[in-house]
Parts: sequence; C-alpha cells; structure tokens
Amino acid sequence: MRSIRTKLVANFMFVIIISVLILEILLINVIKQNYYISREGFLVSQIKMCSDIYLRYYADTSLYENVLNDVDTFWKPIKTQVQIIDLSGNVKMDSIGVTPSDLSGKKDVRSALNGSIGTWVGNVDYTKEEVMAVSCPLKSGSKTVAVLRLIASLDDINRDVGKITKIFIFIGLAVILVCGLLSILLANSIVGPLKEITGVAEKMSLGNYKIKSVKKNDDEIGRLSDTLNHMAEEILKKEQLKNDFISSVSHELRTPLTSIKGWAVTLKVTDPEDKEMISDGLDIIEKESDRLTSMVEELLDFSKYVSGKLKIVNKEVELGKLLEYIRIQLAPRAERDNIEFIVVSSKDLPTIISDENRLKQVFINILDNAFRFTPPQGRIVFDTRYDLGNVIFSIKDSGCGISAEELPKVRERFYKGKNEKSRNGIGLSICDELVNLMGGTMQIKSELGDGVEVVISLPVAGGVA
Repeated sequence: MRSIRTKLVANFMFVIIISVLILEILLINVIKQNYYISREGFLVSQIKMCSDIYLRYYADTSLYENVLNDVDTFWKPIKTQVQIIDLSGNVKMDSIGVTPSDLSGKKDVRSALNGSIGTWVGNVDYTKEEVMAVSCPLKSGSKTVAVLRLIASLDDINRDVGKITKIFIFIGLAVILVCGLLSILLANSIVGPLKEITGVAEKMSLGNYKIKSVKKNDDEIGRLSDTLNHMAEEILKKEQLKNDFISSVSHELRTPLTSIKGWAVTLKVTDPEDKEMISDGLDIIEKESDRLTSMVEELLDFSKYVSGKLKIVNKEVELGKLLEYIRIQLAPRAERDNIEFIVVSSKDLPTIISDENRLKQVFINILDNAFRFTPPQGRIVFDTRYDLGNVIFSIKDSGCGISAEELPKVRERFYKGKNEKSRNGIGLSICDELVNLMGGTMQIKSELGDGVEVVISLPVAGGVA
C-alpha cells in the first residue's frame, strides 16, 4: 500500500512533468515558427524583387528566349535554388541542374499559377535536408507566363532549433528536479502533522484519552486535531458519566434488595401470630419488589435505546381515556405527597396514531420526576391541547427547577443532576428518544427555583413505525 506522501509526490511530479512538457513543446514550436516565418519573409522579398526585374526588363521577350539567353540575369542578387516552371507545371530551368517531375501539385506552385505567392515546406528527392519553397507568378503585362520558384534549405534553422531544444530540455529537467525536491518538502509538511495525529489516535484507541494532539496550523489538519481532542474530551465525559451511572444504579439496586432481604430475615423469625408485623413486612417487600422491577425495566429499555432496538407500535389512541388513566394512577401518590395534581384537556382532542404504552411510559416518567422534585403543598399541572395538526402536552410543576448550567445536559445518557433526589440519569434520555420515534419533539423549560415545564408535541398522524 502506497503512503500518502508517495501519492502526493507522484501526483505533484505528474503535474509538473506534464506542465513542463507542454510548455517546452509550445515554446520550441513558437521559436521554430518564428525562424520559418523569418526565412519565408526573406524568400518572399527576394522573389518579389526577381519578379519585378523580370516584369520590368524581360517581359517583352518570350519565356523560351529568356531561359535560353538570359537564364541567370534576373536572379543574380540571390543565392538560393531557382526554378522556372511553365504553366503545365514542368520545370523549364533549375539553377542547380535538377529536373523534378511535374510540380503542378505542389501547394506553392498552385498558388502561383492562380496569381498569388505561395509557400511550401517539406522534403525533396535530391537532398535529405528539409526545404522551404516560395513561388510567385512571372507576368508579361497582366498575363501569367510562368512560375518563379525559390527553394532554400532549412538545415541551418533546424540545427539552431535543435540546439535551443537541447537547452530547453536541460532547463526542463532542472525545473523538474527542483520542483520534485520542493514537492517532497511540501508532502512532508502535510504528512508530518498527519503522522503525529495518527500516533495520537492510535494511543487513544488503546484507551489513553488524556493525551492531546498539538495544533500547529489553523487549517484542515488543525481542525482535525481539534476534533480529535474534542472527541477525547467527550469520551472522558461519557466515561465518567457511565461510571457515575453504574455507581448510582448499583446503589439504587442495593437499597431495595437490602430492604427485601432484611424483612425476609425478620419475617422468618417473627411470631406467626403477629399479623401486623407480617403485613407490614410483606407490604414493604411488595413495594420494594415493584421498585426493583421498575428499575430493571428501565435498564432494559435503556439497553434497547443504546442498541437502537426501541420500537413504536402505532395504533389509534383515545387521548381522553389515556389522560384519565394517568390521572387515576397518580392521584393516590398526589394525595400521599400532599401535592395538587391537575389534569387539563380540551374537549376537541382528536384520536391520534401512536403507541399508547410508550406514551404512558413517557408521561409517567416525566410526572414521576415532577412529583419527586415538587415539595408538599406544591402543584403539578398536566395540560393537553390540539394545535394545527399536533397535540401539545405540557407538564409543569412548582418544584426546585433546574439551573441554566444543567438544563442542556438533563437529556444526556447517564447524566445525573446535582440534586440529591436525582436518580440514574437515563429516564429523560429514553423519553426523548421515544418522542423522536413518534415523530414529535420534547422541550424542557426551567429556571432554578421556578419549577420545570416539559412540552411534548406529537403529530396526529403518528411517527416512525
């Protein structure tokens, strides 16, 4: 498996090499074209001069006589190969004695036969050198009588271009080498911090969450370092909350078990005729068993919550009957604790699609908290109303309230408040999850010393099945 550094360097080098190659090819072609244009300009000026001389001094004589008698007069100023071609494309005269075949198919000759100057670059049979040919019409008056063609070797230009190409190749290799070294340094500047973060992550994976990743730059890698540190802090917090939860649950489980065992031992040695003692003991054992069962069921629900196995079974729920059931169930507790418990509901409450048992669980859990934190002579109001396709449930107490510091945390798993009446810290987190599964929302409003209000909004149509 290739490392990130190798991949980065390879990608950098690929881009650099491609860029250098493209740039050098463009530059070499531009230089070569400039040389060719310069040579073409020179030949065009020469051939125009020769054409003017012919038109001025030799146009009155036939082409045959000019070729026969004054063959070299009008091109004496130039030192390139000269050809005179008739209108059929046949070479009538060549200054170096070469007699090529029909030239009417050459690009430059066709242009000249059509009355304009033409240029052609290519290879000929009688030399290995690349040549450039420029042709123009020879005229007698306004009539074209022949084609004058100048041919110049491009060997000197190609040699110069070859030398320049070698220089550019050397410069290109130097640029690639320097950029390659820089790309290695750049890759190291990226991979180095990543290796440090990876080392920290590996130590965290072994359970050392107190180690910190050092942030060096305020970039993506720096933000990754911050994220890793934040994750470690959150894990430590959750670990502490979990330990507190286990300690709290162990204590709460031990209390009813101790009470049950104590009364069991007491009843074992109690006189069978002492009916009152036996009745009191059995009542306490029953209550403590119910309490123990409730805690175990809560733990089972929490286990389902953590594993994502909490399920909602939707069906029609008559809210009137549900609210009356809750009122009847909690009325004895309200009377026993000397708390005013009021259930208020509007008459137009609809039948909703939801899970009745889970709704009971949510409401009773929240009301249990309200009763626990509301002092005698206090008040708890359970209000229900219908509003624009949603049913709003509000449970408000006159208890001690929740501080602004604790309020955002009360729905977190394992969180146990600072109040001595706080329990294991999983009830509200399960309620919040159940409300979410029903497609609703749960809000908790409170100020320290001013009670707590829990507002649950559920859609009439129901949530996730």
